[in-house]
Amino acid sequence: MNSHSSNVTLSSAIVQRLRKLSPRWLLGLGLLGLLLIALPVMKSRSAPAADAELTQSDGILPVETVTAAKVDSYSVSRAYTGEVAALQASELGFERSGQLTALLISEGSPVSAGEPLAQLDVRNLNAQRLQIEAEKSRAIAQLTELEVGARSEDIAAAQAAVEDLEQQIALQRTQLARREILYERGAISQEALDEFSFGEGSLAAQLDRARSQLNELQNGTRPEQISAQNALIQQLDARLADLDVNLAKSTLTAPFSGTVAEHKVDTGTVVGAGQSVVRLVENTAPEARVGVPADDIRKLNIGEERTVSINGEKFTGTITSILPEVNAQTRTQTVVLALEVRVASRVSPGQTVRLELTERIASEGIWLPSEALTQGIRGLWPAYTVVPESSSANSEADGDTDGNTGGEMAYVVQTKSVAIVHQEGDRVLVTGTLQPEDVVVASGSHRLVPGQRVRPTASSQVFTSN
Repeated sequence: MNSHSSNVTLSSAIVQRLRKLSPRWLLGLGLLGLLLIALPVMKSRSAPAADAELTQSDGILPVETVTAAKVDSYSVSRAYTGEVAALQASELGFERSGQLTALLISEGSPVSAGEPLAQLDVRNLNAQRLQIEAEKSRAIAQLTELEVGARSEDIAAAQAAVEDLEQQIALQRTQLARREILYERGAISQEALDEFSFGEGSLAAQLDRARSQLNELQNGTRPEQISAQNALIQQLDARLADLDVNLAKSTLTAPFSGTVAEHKVDTGTVVGAGQSVVRLVENTAPEARVGVPADDIRKLNIGEERTVSINGEKFTGTITSILPEVNAQTRTQTVVLALEVRVASRVSPGQTVRLELTERIASEGIWLPSEALTQGIRGLWPAYTVVPESSSANSEADGDTDGNTGGEMAYVVQTKSVAIVHQEGDRVLVTGTLQPEDVVVASGSHRLVPGQRVRPTASSQVFTSN
């Protein structure tokens, strides 16, 4: 009874002390209690895993293996980057200035050689042409008249005019003789006599002119007049030809088949001669231009076919030229490859192209998976080979009770040091103490130690460069 009372009193004292503690101390005590409760549980759960690992290390570990095969060379592939370029890409413009009235082909549309692309205002040129054509028509009519000569009616009229003037002169002379008699008799004055004298001279001059015109009509047109008229017509033809050239220059046509890549100006703009209006890119046979180091240029020959990659697709290109200049920044020379015609519809100028060059290097070695090696020192890498266990070890293993049956062949691993010659993806080419036909652990080497007993999971496969 006293004992029970003392315990109650002690518990009450502890409770009182706990009440005086801060909340932080109370939280710490709670966490400590939970840890003490969970520790036995965690220990009990980890014990089976530790036991299982111990059991596995004492048992025979299954491993994957490959059979080493010797090779005398290996291939090294290097990829060089370039871009797709069209054979022709032109900034097209008019040869004369004027107002742009129409863009006839939309951007991205294919065109054929000679197809119209844009048009300038030609109203003033058409008006000039009409005027010159009218002048030419009149000049041709005059030339025809000169070549045909005078009509018979014109000649008859000229003859009549000559005869009339001859009659007038004869009458004038008769009247003058009478006036002279009258003047001698004092019937008329000197002035009246002079009027008749000068009248006869005037009629004589008119008669000479009429006779000259008659002779001209009777003789026909002179050759000089016809030549001069022909020269006038030729001059008008030259003016028309010049106008036709300007009219032709007012229409911008495609110099080659391609695709309209861009319109540089809009309709209504007054453009100058030579100003870029349309960008045209050829789409028949694109080129690939790739920069290759000078050391590898010697391995390429003009005319040979090479495989290039564009957007993950493989295409065949023929080397058409190797430019002699070396890029000062990249120290490469440009290799030009003519791509297949079918590439034109699947790629665009400016896209990235990759050229792969493969070089065969003579070097003996053995291909192994990368996972077959473990980290080593001094440039050497350990690899594990699988060999049958010795007779004494087998005899000793027959008496073991670790689960290995007496009729099963036992194997152990041995360490072989190798050096890496070349690495490619998930495989390496090595040389060293490893020999052809050795059975090598393909993966999981980090779990092994020399002399460990293992069991190949399947028949070994020869691991080669393929």
